[in-house]
Amino acid sequence: MASTPTPVCDFGWKALDFDLPGTDGRRHSLASARGPRGLLVMFICNHCPYVKAVLDRIVRDARDLAPLGIGTIAIMSNDPTDYPEDSWDRMAAVAREKAFPFPYVLDGTQEVARAYGAVCTPDFFGFNADLELQYRGRLDESRKEAAPEGVRRDLFEAMRSVAESGRGPADQIPSIGCSIKWK
Repeated sequence: MASTPTPVCDFGWKALDFDLPGTDGRRHSLASARGPRGLLVMFICNHCPYVKAVLDRIVRDARDLAPLGIGTIAIMSNDPTDYPEDSWDRMAAVAREKAFPFPYVLDGTQEVARAYGAVCTPDFFGFNADLELQYRGRLDESRKEAAPEGVRRDLFEAMRSVAESGRGPADQIPSIGCSIKWK
């Protein structure tokens, strides 16, 4: 699995709407996922070693961002044909096992991933209250293995800044992960 870095943040780019089925049996949109102070859109999957290494930290950060007014949604856009671990049933199982505090939704047509310009898993898009992009960076310094405890929480710190000021940090380190598995 080749690692793929994310592009630089395009500050001010407006979040695009979507309507996707969630593992919770409901449909989710931009409006239903956003918080009063912003929205974190994550492209993740089940099979990627980069995601597996940080999934507990993703859950922790989403829980810690909620009281700050940041909504979170996770989108799975991979084609599960060659990656059965990314199937709908496994998505539901992972969301349940990890007690996701956010909707985990399926982008079966891959239209949302293409519209957002998602390139890898994990790929993080942090929007402010006006749904303008303010963060397109990494979770922390983890790679295929979780970084040691106590490292700087890049994503959390950036989104806390977004919640407090509406702006993300000028300097951002790209996320890195497995490429989206396109059809």
